[in-house]
Amino acid sequence: MRIRSIETIPIRVPLHPRRAIRGSAGAHTVSPFLLVKVHTDEGLVGLGEVSCTPRWSGEDQVTAAHLIHAYFEPLWTGEDPRNVEALSRKLRLGAAGNFFTKAALEMALWDLLGKAAGLPVYRLLGGAVRDRIQTKFSVSGVEPEQAAEIASWAWERGFRAMKVKVGAGEDVKRVEAVRKAVALIPGVDANGGWDVPTALDRVARMGEIAYLEQPVPPGDIDRMAAVKRAVRVPVVADESLYTPQDALALVRGQAADVFSIYVGKSGGIGNARQIAAIAETAGIPCTIGSNLELGVASAAMLHLAVSTAAVSWPCDILTPFYYEDDILAEPLDIRGGVAFVPEGPGLGVSLDTDKIERYRVDK
Repeated sequence: MRIRSIETIPIRVPLHPRRAIRGSAGAHTVSPFLLVKVHTDEGLVGLGEVSCTPRWSGEDQVTAAHLIHAYFEPLWTGEDPRNVEALSRKLRLGAAGNFFTKAALEMALWDLLGKAAGLPVYRLLGGAVRDRIQTKFSVSGVEPEQAAEIASWAWERGFRAMKVKVGAGEDVKRVEAVRKAVALIPGVDANGGWDVPTALDRVARMGEIAYLEQPVPPGDIDRMAAVKRAVRVPVVADESLYTPQDALALVRGQAADVFSIYVGKSGGIGNARQIAAIAETAGIPCTIGSNLELGVASAAMLHLAVSTAAVSWPCDILTPFYYEDDILAEPLDIRGGVAFVPEGPGLGVSLDTDKIERYRVDK
């Protein structure tokens, strides 16, 4: 089997406006994506998905498509897609950064390998270590009353773990409102929006919280470590953690109690598994974070979560709760508080061609 060509399709599926995420980094009210199809000479097609939100990833539909067609497609054409590690190495050497773009291509390789073998990706990763994935809901950083309404809505749909976006506006009142609205202790996620004194002040005034995610901006391990030493709740590293090298630095700096790993942010399933292995060796549990992915990338996240022992915290795999639609022919089994991995070959998903045409943005 050889790679013949790579096709890219820019799409945009509407978000539910009242559940769009707002936090210290701004509002996530628009979600453009680039779907990737890796075509082979045997007729098999591998699927991938780039999250194109520049505020978070620095990548958009134009840059992702340009890199794929100008740099990565020439490197891959004529190669055997089943050589996932060798072709992933070509991605790493072909261009710096652009992790979400590389992740889309790498997940397409895993999809092709699974389809060729007749096995779901999680089997290729060593099999399941759990039969379902616990999930948590992310409450937007809106006014306290609206945050309480969102939390109640999520509770009614079965979520028993939640985090609240902080770092902007009335953080203390928002967390208090959510805690009163539902019978749980929420975590909080600052998305790097505080400095160390502000983080310590806010945590001291918030009352009981389950954990503190990315309290300070990435790039300075010492600041994360200073917060971790000063607070009595687990500190989760998210924006500080892209690569296995980042994971090692966080471990050495004793700067995090939990790792939030992504397929997209890590540059693919393989790198995410490396990060999880480092975490497990260091005794650090993991969760899977989200850039509000659609169905293809969510499927990749499910395969990672179900096959990786270190992913023991509830995950942010939430596609049907944030979007008005998806682009899959058959929806993923993602419910309130729990999600299940698809069992078909490869990623176990296929595209709905009518929906692709409805939501593509280059027509």
